[in-house]
Amino acid sequence: MTEVRSWRVAAASVEGTSHTKHRGSCQDAMAVNIFSDGDGHEVLVIVVSDGAGSAARSDIGSSLVCSIVSEAVEVFLAEGNPVSDIGLGTARSWLPMIRDAIQDRAEADGEAVRDYACTLLVAVVGTKAAAIAQIGDGAIVISDGDGWAWAHWPQHGEYLNTTFFVTSDDAEGHLAFDLCQRRIDEISVFSDGIEGLVLHHATKTVFAPFFDRMMPAVRASEVDGLDRNLSGALAQYLASPVVCTRTDDDKTLVLATRRAPMAVAMTGPVETRAESAPN
Repeated sequence: MTEVRSWRVAAASVEGTSHTKHRGSCQDAMAVNIFSDGDGHEVLVIVVSDGAGSAARSDIGSSLVCSIVSEAVEVFLAEGNPVSDIGLGTARSWLPMIRDAIQDRAEADGEAVRDYACTLLVAVVGTKAAAIAQIGDGAIVISDGDGWAWAHWPQHGEYLNTTFFVTSDDAEGHLAFDLCQRRIDEISVFSDGIEGLVLHHATKTVFAPFFDRMMPAVRASEVDGLDRNLSGALAQYLASPVVCTRTDDDKTLVLATRRAPMAVAMTGPVETRAESAPN
């Protein structure tokens, strides 16, 4: 049986090279928290949001999304509810909270709600169940110890480089939700900036070698929760030429595990060799 430990996490958001030239800020945002359920068990909560490149205030929108959903999940768990009680209705209840917060901010800034357009990726992982929700592109992938699989395929619109946003009037209709009634010990959440590195779009599969190469360092971490040193190394990797020659978009990647390290762990903090999914 695989030994299980507390969650260890490496997470980073970096600005894309195209955005550095034209905008000067990263429109991705993320929040990683470990809360407790009513029984005192750890619950890993990851929220990632990618601001629309065409929206002037989307960096603010994505930050609001991450903080609002994280707080909503924290309150839900603090009230004694288990992860297994998170259903589609619960996930839908987050959307009015997001819209109201963005509406208030837009009115305060004198801007339009569409200027805060952003996506939503949420993973709430307990001891026996995990709730996963998504609006827009990017993805959440999980491992059961026998390969990697995506929870929901990235949502792309009718035209190239388009997707769906939580600020849209029809956002609820694009909300993908799944409650996995099983234990998940390894998970990754990422924005669309690295889709080409980790997903094989022609076959709709996960490019497992990427995660097989990255996860051993996280398993070997001695830091419970967010490992800031490892996260710094991950940020350097995402900003390195070997990645940026493949994608010039903002990039967010969260890697989380509660598995113990294998007998032979990777020696470096993050593997940086450039093997990526075929186009």
